[in-house]
Amino acid sequence: MPSPARASHRLSADELATWELFLRSHAQINRRLEQDLAAHDLTLSDYDVLVQLVQAPEGCLRPIELSRRVLLTRSGITRLVAGLERQGLVERRPAPEDRRGQLVQLTEAGRELVREAGRTHARGIRELFADRLDARQLATLRELLVPLTAD
Repeated sequence: MPSPARASHRLSADELATWELFLRSHAQINRRLEQDLAAHDLTLSDYDVLVQLVQAPEGCLRPIELSRRVLLTRSGITRLVAGLERQGLVERRPAPEDRRGQLVQLTEAGRELVREAGRTHARGIRELFADRLDARQLATLRELLVPLTAD
């Protein structure tokens, strides 16, 4: 049964304090992960794009699909991909089924960098997040978060 605070859409002091801790933790973890990836000359968004391309079939995606996966606007992904392209980490090529369309593809240099940066990133996630939760807590958190990420 929902508490009176929930029924009135007001937040209790505990709910608000927990929300604020969640936001602060998220910001601090992201800031630390950004700092770690800077050693590889990558931002967290850069790394996310490279990982999405590694996980994509054939190592390439249309820019619109890439923008959906990394939660950026079309213009945001265009700027980000242009920077990665200048670094030689991705390349654009015509989509075979639609000559007007383009695909963003990981280069060998991009693939190598994502391998190196992945070790750094995983170490940060383990230290800042995974090692702080036991298996039961991880399962509960996953159960709570899955409905929030369903599209």
